[in-house]
Order: sequence, then C-alpha cells, then structure tokens
Amino acid sequence: MRSVEEQQARVAAAAVASRPVRVAIAESQGLMCAEEVVTERPMPGFDQAAIDGYAVRSVDVLALGDGDDGGEISLPVMGSIEAGARTPSRLQPRQAARVQTGAPMPTLADAVLPLRWTDGGQNRVRVMRGVRSGAYVRRTGDDVQPGDVAVRAGTIIGAAQVGLLAAVGRDRVLVHPRPRLSVMCVGGELVDVSRTPGTGQVYDVNSYALAAAGRDAGAEVNRVGIISTDPRELRETVEGQVNRNEIVVIAGAVGGAAAESVRTVLAELGEMEVTRIAMHPGSVQGFGQLGRDRVPVFLLPANPVSALVVFEVMVRPLIRLSLGKRQPMRRVVQARTLSPISSVAGRTGYLRGQLMRDQDTGEYLVQALGGAPGASNHLLATLAEANCLVVIPGDVEEVRTGETVDVAFLAQRG
Repeated sequence: MRSVEEQQARVAAAAVASRPVRVAIAESQGLMCAEEVVTERPMPGFDQAAIDGYAVRSVDVLALGDGDDGGEISLPVMGSIEAGARTPSRLQPRQAARVQTGAPMPTLADAVLPLRWTDGGQNRVRVMRGVRSGAYVRRTGDDVQPGDVAVRAGTIIGAAQVGLLAAVGRDRVLVHPRPRLSVMCVGGELVDVSRTPGTGQVYDVNSYALAAAGRDAGAEVNRVGIISTDPRELRETVEGQVNRNEIVVIAGAVGGAAAESVRTVLAELGEMEVTRIAMHPGSVQGFGQLGRDRVPVFLLPANPVSALVVFEVMVRPLIRLSLGKRQPMRRVVQARTLSPISSVAGRTGYLRGQLMRDQDTGEYLVQALGGAPGASNHLLATLAEANCLVVIPGDVEEVRTGETVDVAFLAQRG
C-alpha cells in the first residue's frame, strides 16, 4: 500500500503550467501573470489634488502656521477646476482656485487647502489655517515611474493587480490560463438528474459534484457526464477529452467488472495504474498519463464522498500547481476535538468536520461529522455540512474528546 505523500508526489510530478495566453484584464483575476508588466508613463501623469479644497501657493498662507492660531487670511478665488479638466490654468500670487479631488493643479500652486480649514467661499475664501508645500497633492509619478514593474511575472493577479494594470493603461495581460478539466462518470446504474431513476438506478452525483470541486480549485471545467462503457465508444470519448484538456477525471472506474473493462481500454492510451493508497475514505484509486501529451488522468471511486475526498487530496493540488500556486495544499490548523473520532489503522483519515473558534480564547474547536465510533463514512449529507477535513495520522485509531488534531480548511461557505 502506497502512502498518501508518495502518491501526491507522483501526481505533482505531472503538473505542467499551460502555455501562456493574453487575456483581457477583466478575465485575469486569480491567474498567474506570465510577463513583467513595465510601465511606460508616470502615474499619476500630472500633479493633481488629493482632496476637495483650494489650490494655493503655500507661501501665501504659511504665515498662519500649520495649527489653528486664530488668525485669518482672505484670498480671491480665480475659478473652479474639476477632475478631468483639460484646459491649463495658472495661479497668480495671493490667489486660490477651487479644486475637486483628482483635478489638475494650476501652475504655481503647490498645495491644497482642505475645505474644513476655510469658509468655503466662492468668490473669496477665508483661510483659517496654513499648509506646507506639497500638502494634499499627488505629484507626477508618486505611484509609478516610467520603467517601474507594475506586476511581476509569477504574481497571482488579484483585485489590486487588476487595478494597477488598468491604471498603467494595460487592457490585456499575458497569463498562465486555468487548466482545462474534464469530468465524466461510468456506471450502468447511473441516470442524469433530468431523468427519474428506475429500479436499481441512482442519480449521477459525481459528475456534478466533482465539476463543482474543479471550479472551486480554479479549473476551467467540462462536465461530460455519464459515458458508455462500450470499448469503442469509451476509447473515442476518453481520447477526445485527453486531446483537449490538461486533466481528466473519471469516477466509478476503480471497482467492479465495468471498471475492469474501463481500465483495459485506458491502458491502450498510455500508462494507468490502479492501486491502494493508505488513506480513507477512497483508498482504491487510479492515476496515469494518457495520450501523446501524457495528460494526467485520475480514476476515482463511485461513492460520492470517497470521490470528493480523493479529489480534494489528489486532484485539487495538481490544479493549484498548474495555476502556478506556490502552496497548493489547503491551510491546516490545529483544533481541539469536541467528540471522539475513530479512524482506520494504517491509513490517513480525512474525516468531515465543523470547525469553529472559541470567542474567549481564540482556540480552534472541531466537531466530527464522520468518524465517530459506529458512524458511516459515506454520508454525502454530512459532507455538505462540513467546512473542514479532520486529518488523522495512520498510526492513530481513536481520538478522544479534547485531544488536538490537524484540520484542513475547505472552501468558505456563505
């Protein structure tokens, strides 16, 4: 039986970042930048007011000091300058100009008086407090100078990076795209959710659940759904998906006679291994690389809970690596258990739980939803209630109430 870490290393070795593509910046969020974005212009491109107020020469009001000493100065207002104004203006000595936030500063003005330090006059303004040169002014190039790197290659583009790309005038950027993931299922008992199951039939849960898990991980997902196990049709379907995707997942292909025939067909397309991994649920699983491009292909159990756990432990990290994430694994914290947990000897347990935090101490607490003595590990309803996976080492069979365990965060709900 192979350890979880050994299998994860085999999977990680197959990670390949997709060839960079140029996309609109609105579509780049969450992707890894594949170029050094060098700015060509300063930002801001002109001296501008940082707040609403009056543009002045600081020397004309400095006599008041930068504190409220009770004195006043009165200046004529030459006019109003709005944000976006394109006509140059010039301030004369002992004049002021009303300015909006973002408005270009008039020539000779070197500071902005906040409105609260004035009487707000239209034609003439009384000044109750002075300002120093440069106060409340954004100078040309304060944010970025020509030649500066706005976004570096290898950076994961977030909201700030999108904003910076827009600010430097870039409408498109080179990125590593989301890996394309194909999800399909095999099983004579399966029917799509649009149909009513007959005797012995069940809904296809896996293709929907695993497709959603793939999107959550950051992949571009193609949910193929239920596929035929006829050898010729199966080969055509899988070969087609391997040729147009970077990762392929097939659920229901590791147990029973139907799964055996599936593996026989897949062996014709490349290397495929089905083995036991020292984990539960989902110990029996398959992994290989098929087609001319050696595309990673996963064979997952038919049970939806087992399939989702294997996806979380094996497939999700590969997607994250393909996206360029430096840390592909979920965040892990230590939490104190609120109930006993049982696990399978010799296998790492990935058991559902609800993670919470003590408001007084800040300590993490976890309530097991699966893994209690005598409980089933295959209830999909409890997985839907979980916000974490409790990770139990292979050498631990029983965890008592109050003991500390490792807990991996799942996607946030709500």
